[in-house]
Amino acid sequence: MSLKAGIVGLPNVGKSTLFNAITKQNILAANYPFATIDPNVGVVVVPDERLDKLNDLYQPARLIPTSFEFTDIAGLVKGASQGEGLGNKFLSHIREVDAICEVVRCFEDSNIINVEDGIDPIRDIEIINLELAISDLEILNNRIDKIKKKAETNRDKEALVELEVLKKAKASLEQNIPLRNVQFTDDEMVYIKNFSLLTIKPIIYLANVSEDELAGENKYVDEVMKYASKENAKTIKICAKLECDLCDLPDEEKLEMLSAVGVSESGLQQLIKATYDLLGLETFFTVGKDEVRAWTYKKGTNAKKCAGIIHTDFEKGFIKAEVMSYEDLIKYGDELKVREAGRYRLEGKDYIMQDGDICLFRFNV
Repeated sequence: MSLKAGIVGLPNVGKSTLFNAITKQNILAANYPFATIDPNVGVVVVPDERLDKLNDLYQPARLIPTSFEFTDIAGLVKGASQGEGLGNKFLSHIREVDAICEVVRCFEDSNIINVEDGIDPIRDIEIINLELAISDLEILNNRIDKIKKKAETNRDKEALVELEVLKKAKASLEQNIPLRNVQFTDDEMVYIKNFSLLTIKPIIYLANVSEDELAGENKYVDEVMKYASKENAKTIKICAKLECDLCDLPDEEKLEMLSAVGVSESGLQQLIKATYDLLGLETFFTVGKDEVRAWTYKKGTNAKKCAGIIHTDFEKGFIKAEVMSYEDLIKYGDELKVREAGRYRLEGKDYIMQDGDICLFRFNV
């Protein structure tokens, strides 16, 4: 299951520095606008302590964690939707991601150029969000113009329904309401999803602070949190520079460095967990001597669909799923004892998978 998050923000807010830490790739992180010309894509392993314990139990030949794809998208500027800076090229890259991670500058540093006057995180957020909304409005207006005649003159039922949905979306954007905060029915979402609209995507705000403010108070972070809470979005305080320093250290030294600045968990770990939660993702496992592997699925997915994540043949020929929970395996110590305790079970195609399920899929094609 390929999942993508896009890292966006104004130029020089710390996006590329954070991306370096996330993917451990040494991309260009220069002190001027548009240092990132093409979107840099990197895959990050999702940390999961359960996978480590399964590895200890089964001692497999291969251990495969689940992963997440992050795209570093070059800095947007005011007027991007009308072609300013590198314009719509960047907006098209954002359309390809599942979630948006918006980096906001919350630190003072006279050595780093700021494309706007002074430090004002809310101004910066609104610049970005306005550009996304304007881009969405352009798409909606073009589609409305295209189907309006068909809907109103020919009374085409399908076109009439679509027109009403698009008008609802347009009215919300014109009232400065991002589409992710608009209640659409499942039927309405069928039309909305056709356009890869930017403001429908879930968002996390990453408040980038200096190292010495990571554990303390920061008035700019408070402003971002207050803004985010109005649209039920999450804010993560992060120091992109510290994340870069941490990325190549052994685990023990990482913990020491985090402790020294007064935090217990890296910003990267918080970001991955928050992104998973934002997208409603969970994990199931397959285990054995050959391989222990984590698989990502959307919460609420049934066993048959989850089997298809491994291979389409598993879904086509699905018979049953043999399931035990991770908690039961740890509690009883091994698979045999889970069976003896009556906690190992057979589930059908409509069984809704639970986070931490350990599965063996029976199939026949």
